[in-house]
Amino acid sequence: MVGISVGENESIDKALRRFKKKYERSGVLKEYKKRTFFVKPSVKKRMERLKALRRAHRVENMEV
Repeated sequence: MVGISVGENESIDKALRRFKKKYERSGVLKEYKKRTFFVKPSVKKRMERLKALRRAHRVENMEV
C-alpha cells in the first residue's frame, strides 16, 4: 500500500505529485500489468533474452 502524509500548508498538487512518484517507484502498476494476462513460457524467455541483449548493448556503448 502506497501512502503519503500531507503537510499542513502543502498544496494538493504538490502532494499528488509526490504520491504519483512514490506509486511509480514502488512498481505497483508494473506488477498489475504483469498479472493481468498470461504470457506463454516461450514468449517470456524470448522477452528476457531480448532484454538481456539490450542491456548488454547499452553497457557496451557506455564503455566506448
